[in-house]
Amino acid sequence: MSEEYTIDMIIQKILTDDKQYDLSKIITAYEFAAKAHEGQKRSSGQPYIIHPLAVAYILLELGMDTDTICGAMLHDVVEDTPITLEEVKKRFGQDVAMLVDGVTKLNQVPMFNKEEQQAENVRKMLLAMSQDIRVIIIKLADRLHNMRTLNFRPGIKQRNTAHETMNIYAPIAHRLGMRGIKEELEDLSFHYLDPFAYSEIEHILELKKNSREAFITSIKETIATRFRDEDFEKPPHIDGRVKSIYSIYKKMFVSHKTIEEIYDKYAVRIIVSTVGECYNALGLVHDMFRPIPNRFKDYISTPKANMYQSLHTTVLGKEAIPFEIQIRTWDMHATAEYGIAAHWKYKAGIKRSDKMDQRLAWVRQVIEAQQTSDDVEEIVHIIKTDLAPEDIVVMTPRGDSISLPVDSTIIDFAYKIHTQIGHKTIGAKVDGKLVPLDYQLQTGQICEIVTSHEPNKGPNRAWLNIARTNEAKSKIRSWFKKECREENIITGKTELEKEFKHQKIRIPEGELEAFLADDLKRHNCSTIDDFYASIGYGGVMLSKIIPRLKDKYTKLYQTNEDEVETSVIKPVHKPNSGIVLDKIEDCTVKFSQCCNPLPGDEIVGFITRGHGISVHTVNCTNYLAAVRRNDKKEMARWMDVQWTDSEQRSLQTSIEVTALDRVGLVFDITAVLTEARIPIIHSSSRNLKNGNALFEATITIASIEQLKGIIEKLRRIKGVMSVDRARI
Repeated sequence: MSEEYTIDMIIQKILTDDKQYDLSKIITAYEFAAKAHEGQKRSSGQPYIIHPLAVAYILLELGMDTDTICGAMLHDVVEDTPITLEEVKKRFGQDVAMLVDGVTKLNQVPMFNKEEQQAENVRKMLLAMSQDIRVIIIKLADRLHNMRTLNFRPGIKQRNTAHETMNIYAPIAHRLGMRGIKEELEDLSFHYLDPFAYSEIEHILELKKNSREAFITSIKETIATRFRDEDFEKPPHIDGRVKSIYSIYKKMFVSHKTIEEIYDKYAVRIIVSTVGECYNALGLVHDMFRPIPNRFKDYISTPKANMYQSLHTTVLGKEAIPFEIQIRTWDMHATAEYGIAAHWKYKAGIKRSDKMDQRLAWVRQVIEAQQTSDDVEEIVHIIKTDLAPEDIVVMTPRGDSISLPVDSTIIDFAYKIHTQIGHKTIGAKVDGKLVPLDYQLQTGQICEIVTSHEPNKGPNRAWLNIARTNEAKSKIRSWFKKECREENIITGKTELEKEFKHQKIRIPEGELEAFLADDLKRHNCSTIDDFYASIGYGGVMLSKIIPRLKDKYTKLYQTNEDEVETSVIKPVHKPNSGIVLDKIEDCTVKFSQCCNPLPGDEIVGFITRGHGISVHTVNCTNYLAAVRRNDKKEMARWMDVQWTDSEQRSLQTSIEVTALDRVGLVFDITAVLTEARIPIIHSSSRNLKNGNALFEATITIASIEQLKGIIEKLRRIKGVMSVDRARI
């Protein structure tokens, strides 16, 4: 059974703490919660109130304030009992009600699947967190106690909860600088996700426990003896520890190292009074032990994104065993251990300020990145990647340090400096050498971004595949969303139609919007054009929605065109087909998509099974292949056809435009077609490997002469190198 927390433990903790608390308000919150949860049990069989008490105790250990403790007591009453948020507000005030609402999950929405529901709950939590950071601190304490008691849950629930904790809550704890909670969440999650590896590392550490403790004690005594003769304001505090099981696992199994090869599995921490003493202590340490090259990191002059500050150096002792030494001040230590919660532990609280907003800027970036993607599940991916513990630090030519996730590229660096610098990037120099835009940066490099002076310069769509950070992707998508709506609609419609064609999804005319209604709602699109635009600028990923649409199509439209009876041709009189058939009076006529014949082309007909006559050009690859095969039975199905002399109906054809890539190219092409009143069925554009752009469009045309005129106009557009009629 897990430890049973009681209100007496809470009261005793408050009475022995240096901070001032409103004890009566906390006791009232406990009594209110106990009555609301009366009769409810945890999976362990314990009364449910044990959980809110445990969360409150964890928050007391972090030094949080009265309202946060009350919020912890009440954090499940709205979600799991008949109590309303209005009752909480009336009884305990606006702040406590806001905290409770922030950690309360959304009611299940029918249109969301499990992953989308999770993402929406995370998004709601982050929105509340952006207004009051205490929301996420309560949620982390809640998740920590749930992980401590996860052994009482079923196996599948254990893995799902552990996976969510590792991907969402541990990265958030890391970004908030809450090292203790982050490491415990990781270790507990790891225990359920890979119990074999966890047990193996635990066993290795247990076998060498005595020698490890003796080694750390020896190092501490050696340093303390040397420091006694030095002029420190106060005697430095020295302690030691072994890295967490999960951090050792990452280096052993992910980096393919043995435990002996992990340099920093042992860590000794030295805490001094001033920044100057940090650097003095570093000099003494390097005099006592041999430093390992390229293993020194100065996080004091260049703090981590979560405001962590320390000097790190890895050295060799007399036993030739490598170990890490961390040197910091007491203020730095408080931030390192408690992160954002340190403001409550050592102060009466914290008000919104420019510094606070700067520390929480990543919350806004996560929310904005998800909004530009139009995909609720994207928020989980953003947290998992952008908030990952491993960072690199790259310098600007002016000496400013930029912190980025591992594997970040030039594009990520440029957008981290400033949005407009990102938009206008055309190249970069790393340590004085020109590098491509997809170059992956490393810690310590100096990167100089080369920008364009053209006022209309914007990003390239291909950058979405180059960028590593979701902040950069969000800014790229935002530019395309704002600047290129019409182009996005055309591109998105083309991509969707192409994917539908590939998946053999054929929606009856007039039913497309109804078919996509759920997805329009999922992605906050008011119209079908909004949906096309979202696909066009990358906000909606077709690879994620197509499987669901394919399943929906199968359920709604069971008819498989390949299984339709094909033994009999049903004559249908089509006077406007524009085709004279030799010896056949009435027959269905269709124009093949492989060559898109137009009036004026030399043509030939093919007798299909069950679908009438398919009309091809005499230069069609399919017809020429049949001629080369010279199969008598097959050739008997080809027949002479010709255009009528009467007015021809309009037909579809495809064109390809190759041009130098530039902003406004697609607009100029579509403007020519629009001016000539040429209907565009669909179009798409993409970047070629040589840096040029390829624009493809299917248009409706009346004759080969009209097409020739359009091609001539398109060739006169700035930067266009070739215009061809598309063939396969």
